[in-house]
Amino acid sequence: MQLSQKIEALLFYKNEPVNVAWLAKVTKSDESKITEALLELENSLAERGVVLLRNNDEVSLGTHPDASSFIESLIKDDLGTEIGKAGLETLTIILYAGPLSRSEIDYIRGVNSQFIVRHLLVRGLVERLENKEDARRMLYTPTLRLLSFLGITKIDDLPNYQEIREKLKNIKANPVI
Repeated sequence: MQLSQKIEALLFYKNEPVNVAWLAKVTKSDESKITEALLELENSLAERGVVLLRNNDEVSLGTHPDASSFIESLIKDDLGTEIGKAGLETLTIILYAGPLSRSEIDYIRGVNSQFIVRHLLVRGLVERLENKEDARRMLYTPTLRLLSFLGITKIDDLPNYQEIREKLKNIKANPVI
């Protein structure tokens, strides 16, 4: 498998921006080869519905700009629906246990939460934070917009917030096996 194909698979799998240095580490290549492979990938995607997005040292896959009106109509359809039980469950986890990574959300829920988290991001209810302990994993936290929807001015105003946070700390410290 070519390096550009490995990078494409990694970007698809991660579904979030990744650093060029991380790609070099994971693929056991040097950064100059990663840069070449990224250019090759970018060229191979040129006439497709997916493009390579670049921002400084980070790269990600995204939708082609020509598909923006089509994607925008899908987003409007998504926003017109309720967030559902899974969305409420995920929001509650992020509100009371956050900030936390998607893998932590998945662990708590017991299922993959990728699409639910994306849906909440698109709606502006949660946002990504840089994880200072592990730059590869983004942390998710509630937005001010969500707090406004909930009618609170700070997260501590949630019902039983401190009590639930304390219980969650105890569960983390003493997991049931």
